[in-house]
Amino acid sequence: MELLTHVSGSGYELDDAQLEAITKLDELAGKSRGVYLHGPVGRGKSFLADALFDVLPEPKKRVHFHAFFQELHRRISERLHERGAVARAVQELIGRAKVLAFDELHVHDVGDAMLMTRLLEALQARNVMIIATSNYPPDGLLPNPLYHDHFLPGIALIKELMDAVELNGATDYRHLHAKPRSRFETGEIIVRTELPTNPVTLDVNGRSITALGTENTKVWFDFGDLCEKPTSTQDYLVLAEDFDEWVITGVPRLEICGREARQRFANVVDVLVDKDVRLTLVSDHALKDIIGGEVLDLARTASRLELINTTG
Repeated sequence: MELLTHVSGSGYELDDAQLEAITKLDELAGKSRGVYLHGPVGRGKSFLADALFDVLPEPKKRVHFHAFFQELHRRISERLHERGAVARAVQELIGRAKVLAFDELHVHDVGDAMLMTRLLEALQARNVMIIATSNYPPDGLLPNPLYHDHFLPGIALIKELMDAVELNGATDYRHLHAKPRSRFETGEIIVRTELPTNPVTLDVNGRSITALGTENTKVWFDFGDLCEKPTSTQDYLVLAEDFDEWVITGVPRLEICGREARQRFANVVDVLVDKDVRLTLVSDHALKDIIGGEVLDLARTASRLELINTTG
């Protein structure tokens, strides 16, 4: 029970659902089987997937799914008419890795579904073991009934390459702590704040991004400049290296935004959590109204923002 020993050494007390999942993960790791760990937010999927990744041998690579997929899109578009473009792009991105870990895998776009299927085929050809976490079971991916059939080949590959393990404990651990445990959790959601008076243009990855202002390691952005323009996860990663406190103003109800703007906002939150950056949102709306409505794939974002909404 190498995985259980590893996790126990972290000092965390595991619940029954997590212990059951670890037993299954240990069995699969011994067989070099891929793992698709799914369930509601806050149950410890990423924690257990990271623990499994840690005990597996090199060469291995852990990637942020959104950033990886975005970069895969870019590299394929550069060689659009070449044969084997997907295989070559995958080779460039994962190198010699025999284990690839994705966090927060989801598919809601038909084009992404087609590319995801080709990615899985390329990883299968390279005998890469895949570890993935998701809020959706495999059959729940690309849930729109108008398009779901387009991803049936991809779902079949997921089932062939990975064993699905559900983590569905009763406790959402993100909501247990009254005091901030990280810099991110010291953030807040407020109605108004004093803003800088001198906008600046930041050069990030060869593109210009407008900021309302900067002061030492603090930066202010308008939601429209950050999320409604073609910015990327790689941009947020670069910015998070330079600024450890972000203020995003004019945050609307996300249900009125386009899908891409919603996804960029979710990616911003993911990056800032991962890099432990303090985040302040300035909005006329309460969090439940910002995240509310029939908006897909924001359960994780809502759960993370509730940390600053309740502890900040």
